[in-house]
Amino acid sequence: MKKIVFGALAVALMTAASSAAFAETKEIAVIVKTANANFWQNVRKGAEAGIKEQPGYSLNFQGPVSESNVADEVNMVENAINRKVAGIVLAPSDPDALIPVAKKAWESGIPLVLIDSAMSPAGDKYYQAFLSTNNDKAGRACAEELIKRMGSTGKVAIMSYVPGVGSEIGRVGGFTNYLKEHSKIEIVGPFYSQSLMATALNQTIDILAANPDLKGIFGANEPTAEGMGRAITQSGKTGQITAIGFDGNQGLQDFVRNGTLQGIAVQGSFQMGQLGVQTLVQVINGQKVPKNIDTGVVFVTKDNLDTPEAKNVLY
Repeated sequence: MKKIVFGALAVALMTAASSAAFAETKEIAVIVKTANANFWQNVRKGAEAGIKEQPGYSLNFQGPVSESNVADEVNMVENAINRKVAGIVLAPSDPDALIPVAKKAWESGIPLVLIDSAMSPAGDKYYQAFLSTNNDKAGRACAEELIKRMGSTGKVAIMSYVPGVGSEIGRVGGFTNYLKEHSKIEIVGPFYSQSLMATALNQTIDILAANPDLKGIFGANEPTAEGMGRAITQSGKTGQITAIGFDGNQGLQDFVRNGTLQGIAVQGSFQMGQLGVQTLVQVINGQKVPKNIDTGVVFVTKDNLDTPEAKNVLY
């Protein structure tokens, strides 16, 4: 049975390579969860840098208005398949909803490389590589840094984004599990912002008001952490609560610099875009690539904010 599955996959990969070689266009579609966040715009910059290294290829970058518009992302993938693109780099906004179109791409001989978030195991055979942060490891690192700064007792709120997304499951799961394994901290939440900064702002204001004894708080992605930081400032809690964020846009950097946030875990978003395109072209050319590629995280604090290591990932 294993031999049959392997054979089918090998045929699909060969078909993908040959089909892409004779595709009607040499367009590479990069489809992300939303185009309206600095994180994804930094992915775009990386993809644009990557495409410049691939003569003859063109780039089409797209994303829905918000991460919760899953149906729009599905339609974008459908349209890319119908255009007979050479390949697709995809950040799936839902672990299950994108599987049918991933299967369609596989059946059409169009190579697929995932970035940032995984699909459910049922979709594993439909993509050739997955480039992402090790979100479980990153979440655990955030929890460790929080404990270092506030201690191993007290109350901590978790501000998350879209429930069920692959990155969210790993990141918030890793954070939560580390706290449970290494502390006696009481966890409040998680609360879900749907990756909307204004929602995270209002949620955090309410949580700070309802929990005056809150000692720590974690914002699990860019818009959530930025809304959280604004709420801490508006509530007059800067310096009174240990706050850890995720991602690294200018607003979050400013919060680190002024002490609203004690640190941010910053993913290699540029690297996801650049390496995603590079890896996809390698697949198109019939080269063997690793199934999983870790694009890394740098924990940025006021002490290392201006170092080359931090500047390489901040945006």
